[in-house]
Amino acid sequence: MLSTRRILALTKEAKDLFLSLQARFLSTEYYDPPFSPLSKPSKPKKTKTKKPPQQDQSSEPPVNNPPAPATSDLPFDFRYSYSETNPAIEPIGFREPKRFSPFGPGRLDRNWTGTCAPASPESDDQRRWAEERVKILGEALTEEEVNELVERYRHSDCSRQINLGKGGVTHNMIGDIHNHWKKAEAVRIKCLGVPTLDMDNICHHLEEKSGGKIVYRNINILVLYRGRNYDPKNRPIIPLMLWKPYPPIYPRLVKNVADGLTFEETKEMRNRGLHTPALMKLTRNGVYVNVVGRVREEFETEEVVRLDCTHVGMSDCKRIGVKLKDLVPCVPILFKDEQIILWRGKKN
Repeated sequence: MLSTRRILALTKEAKDLFLSLQARFLSTEYYDPPFSPLSKPSKPKKTKTKKPPQQDQSSEPPVNNPPAPATSDLPFDFRYSYSETNPAIEPIGFREPKRFSPFGPGRLDRNWTGTCAPASPESDDQRRWAEERVKILGEALTEEEVNELVERYRHSDCSRQINLGKGGVTHNMIGDIHNHWKKAEAVRIKCLGVPTLDMDNICHHLEEKSGGKIVYRNINILVLYRGRNYDPKNRPIIPLMLWKPYPPIYPRLVKNVADGLTFEETKEMRNRGLHTPALMKLTRNGVYVNVVGRVREEFETEEVVRLDCTHVGMSDCKRIGVKLKDLVPCVPILFKDEQIILWRGKKN
C-alpha cells in the first residue's frame, strides 16, 4: 500500500497539472469561441432616377383607329337561323331597337333590319357563288369514295361533329363547318329537336349556305362533304354573330275562332281534342322525323289530333305547331298544358 506521504505528493502534482491546464485554456490567447459574429453586409444605396416630365395629354388626343367593317361576298341575307325562320312572314313588332346589330357596332358593312342583314341586291354575287360552288365540288365522288368517306364520319365517336338543336341551321354554325373543313374532308351533323320535323329543309340550307354536299343521310345523322377542290385559305368570309338577337313579335298562331268554323264549333273541337287519346308523346330534344307522316295518316280517319308534349316546353310546342301547319297541312286550334290540338280543316 502507498504511504500517506506518497499519496499527498501525487495529489499535489495532479492539482498543479489541473491549474496549469485551466490557466492555459482560459487565457485569451487560446480562447476559440464556437462561432464568430459576422457583421451584416451593407446594403447598396439606391440611386434616385429623375422621371422625365409628363407631357400634357389634353393637347394631343389619343388616336383611336377602329377596325374596318368586315365585307362578305356571300349572296344571302345574314340571319340568326336560316332553317327556322320564314322571310315571307313580316313581324308586327320588335323587342329591341334595330340599331343593335348582333354583329357588333361597325363590324359589318350591312345594316341590321331587326331580323336580318340583307345582302346588296345590285351585285351579281349569286351567280358567282353558284359557279364557284360547282368549281369547288369538282367531279362527283365515286361509290367507293362515298363509302370510305361515310365509314370515317358516320359513327358516334367521330371527333368532327356538330350538334344541330332547336335553333336549326344558325349563322355561326356555317363558320363552325368551315373550321372543321380546315383539317377534315367532311363533318358529321347530328340533328335533334324541332328542326328534325323537316330534314329536307335542313339539308337544303346546309348545302346552300356552306357550299358543301350531303353525301350521307340516315334519320337525323348527316355527313356534309366539302368538295374536291376546297381550299381552306380561300374560304368565304363569315362574320361572327356576337349574341343571339331577340326574336321579333309575329302575329298570333292560334285564333280565337278558327277559319271556317263558328265560335261554338271551335270550342267543341278543342274539347274533343283534349279528350281524345294522344297520337304520339314527344320528348324534349327528340327526333321527330316521322311525326308529319303519322299526323297525315291519322287525319285520314280522324278530324282532330292531339300530341302529348309533356316536358317539351311551351316554346317548342309552338314551334312544332308552326311547322306542322305548313307541312301536313293542318290548323292548330289549341296549345294548353303542353298539349297540341290540330284540326285537319274542312275538306274541299
